[in-house]
Amino acid sequence: MTTAKLFIHGVPDSPLIWEPLLAALDLADTPVAVPALPGFTGPLPAGFPATKEAYADWAVGQAEALFAAHGPIDIVGHDWGALIAQRVAMLRPDLLRSWAISNAVIEPDYRGHRIARIWNTPILGEIFMALSKADKLADGLAGQGMPADIAREEAAQWKNKDKRRAILKLYRSAKGLSFAHDWALDIPKLPANGALVWGDGDPYVALSVAQRYAANTATPLTVIEGAGHWAIAERPQEVAAALHAFWNAL
Repeated sequence: MTTAKLFIHGVPDSPLIWEPLLAALDLADTPVAVPALPGFTGPLPAGFPATKEAYADWAVGQAEALFAAHGPIDIVGHDWGALIAQRVAMLRPDLLRSWAISNAVIEPDYRGHRIARIWNTPILGEIFMALSKADKLADGLAGQGMPADIAREEAAQWKNKDKRRAILKLYRSAKGLSFAHDWALDIPKLPANGALVWGDGDPYVALSVAQRYAANTATPLTVIEGAGHWAIAERPQEVAAALHAFWNAL
């Protein structure tokens, strides 16, 4: 039986970011779920606090649903979706066959990039959000390697005020942008079947962060040359090959 796959996107993205990789993976006969983080493609659900814990609990629910239908799953995450995917693996290893993450990792010494620190700061984050225009965001995302058509569609969603509110709440729920005193304490609980896939030129989460994590935990790391933060969309064939090699070895 083919193992079901759950893909969790990051910030400021949506499920669209997975399209190049899904095409390269060719998972036609595989159960696949590519949900949107609550509030990212529509209104925030009533009562949903948009904290990292809330998003992790939501993702556990997504994994539980796939598990109930298909048995142990492979979870894949990018950016904040990578952190959430790892948290699912820590909390509910019984639901997973494997976890694989790209260009973000729960690492105790990492303290966030410049924009993350702005979003993490009350008032400054709101001002930054208010001044951020969709066309400039599209140009910025494309300039960092995101395919231009996806960048335009992702930027169009920036007009959703709930999405911007959700991002601020999510970042501020990570106190000081540090996981050292909560999620990182549970790194030993991660199941062994994990892998990192990293664009070598990521300006937000440097390759050195992945290398440090891989060395400290003996987690295999595949480096995608000539790619940045969105390696999953910039070099989908190479990322797909890395994932297939990882899954086939399980």
